[in-house]
Amino acid sequence: MRHRDGRVHLHGAAVKRRCFLTSLALPAAGALAWPTPAYRRVRPADAAWPNAASWATLSKTVGGNLMAVHALFQSCRADPGSTACREAQANIGNPYWIGDQPGGTENSGWLDAWTPAPSAYAIRARHAGDVAAGVAFARDNRLRLAVKGGGHSYLGTSNAPDSLLIWTRAMNEVTLHDAFVGQGCAGRVAPVPAVSAGAGAMWIDLYHAVTTGGGRYVQGGSCTTVGVAGLVQSGGFNSFSKGFGTAAAGLLEAEIVTADGRIRVVNECLEPDLFWALKGGGGGTFGVVTRVTLRTHALPRFFGAAWGKVKARSDEAFARLIARFIAFYAEALFNPHWGEHVHFTPSNTLEIDMISQGLTPEQARAAWAPFFEWLKASPDDFDVDPGSVGAWAWDARSWWDPDKRSAEFVSDTRAGAPSHHAWGKGDQGEVGVFLHGYDSLWLPAALLHKERQPALADALFAASRHQMVRLHIGKGLAGASPEVRAAARQTAMNPAVADAFTLVIIADGEQPSAYPGQARPAIDLATARKNARNIDRAAAELRKIAPHSGSYVSESNYFNRLWQQEYWGEHYPRLRSIKSKYDAGGLFIVHHGVGSEDWSADGFTRLR
Repeated sequence: MRHRDGRVHLHGAAVKRRCFLTSLALPAAGALAWPTPAYRRVRPADAAWPNAASWATLSKTVGGNLMAVHALFQSCRADPGSTACREAQANIGNPYWIGDQPGGTENSGWLDAWTPAPSAYAIRARHAGDVAAGVAFARDNRLRLAVKGGGHSYLGTSNAPDSLLIWTRAMNEVTLHDAFVGQGCAGRVAPVPAVSAGAGAMWIDLYHAVTTGGGRYVQGGSCTTVGVAGLVQSGGFNSFSKGFGTAAAGLLEAEIVTADGRIRVVNECLEPDLFWALKGGGGGTFGVVTRVTLRTHALPRFFGAAWGKVKARSDEAFARLIARFIAFYAEALFNPHWGEHVHFTPSNTLEIDMISQGLTPEQARAAWAPFFEWLKASPDDFDVDPGSVGAWAWDARSWWDPDKRSAEFVSDTRAGAPSHHAWGKGDQGEVGVFLHGYDSLWLPAALLHKERQPALADALFAASRHQMVRLHIGKGLAGASPEVRAAARQTAMNPAVADAFTLVIIADGEQPSAYPGQARPAIDLATARKNARNIDRAAAELRKIAPHSGSYVSESNYFNRLWQQEYWGEHYPRLRSIKSKYDAGGLFIVHHGVGSEDWSADGFTRLR
């Protein structure tokens, strides 16, 4: 109870506030000491923020490649008619332009989660030495550090206001190796064909060099504009993962700058614990990866596809359609050849957008013939346009060649852009998307057993009443070869990935993009939150049949409270130990990254 004279009533005794502490017993020598103030990083408004001379010295150290960072549409706030504003408005649908801006993020935010906000400064790193200088400066000056290559983080992990950004976009060299042996591994590891890439390279750069130019294959990501290093550190899937595994499993060696400023080369022979953590333990967590070397594979003659859209005329017919597709998949497609998407929508529609590897056109068509014939036999139940369904295969070497597949790609037409820089037309909806919600979970292959298929079909139907359910078939490795699954188990990813036949993704968002300062209609918050709730309800239906089945860190729920177990399963304690070994001070912190539970949500205050 507080008195008007400034005294505090404590257990019936009134004491003057200025004498309160002196009336308590102080800790004796050797006893528990008073708590020390929380460790806090500094912001630009703080007195301890580095002065202009310090920033000038850093700029000189990195060859003048230190720059202030601005929001994508900051120029539009100051002058809507300016050249910079017109450039932003004209290019906001181009993912390469977004990635070329130090303040760019490929998503424009997430409802009630994060909003793009630029770092205070960025180092446009040219080599590992620039990165090491930035890491040391951030560590010594108690700065929040952010790391960005491609900027493709749904969780906003390359976005940190009031921070120093290590921007690796310019480190984009690609080198092919006929017979690569990692440092320190001579005589211990057999040489293999490989490709090395700087941390700023995108997957289209590797596909262009390895496949279009070299006639081989490297396991990477589906979206051509995704950064190589970030994908590898999170696991990494594409349409062909059931044939070739994860990008992380293909990692042979990495160069990384750790919190102590050291430039390290890690592989199975040198610092194998850190090497293992980089294979799926999460990006921006253990250091700044500056180069990766990945195994390459013999290229199949054909890559192919199957496509179609089937509208069921009733709920009962749609439930039967789902059940039939699940049985068909288990019988004919549960193998290393098939990946990509199948969608079940609230409008009782099945959308097929699957990709194959290693099958001729005739084999691809034959694989799907039984399912398409089954559909034709029930015209009263299913609306199928005969021209909208089919399967085929094409020359694999031209798969990422925009000159030969111009109908599938949008090219970056800016002056000076490399001719191979293009993105899939089907990925346009991802560019700048503002997310309402997102969730993912792996479904174990045991659900494909005949006696469990009815429960799986019922759960998919129930989930689709709330939101579209997407099966990303290639993002579960059950059905792959024993070698592919064994290699995945040697990475830091949740081991559940090796026993899952698919990753389910349930998400929604909107375009046009919603970057701060961008002129656009206001977001309908009521509808956005309704969509978010529906995503949660749909995911809950599937978790009834697959509880604690795990989630993929790169494509997951920002609000996942069980993220340690969901993302990494039994591997989390080992990852935590490696984090403590190489970054005890927590210099590298991202949302729901290993060790982030020790920090405030903004990464500025250490909690324990």
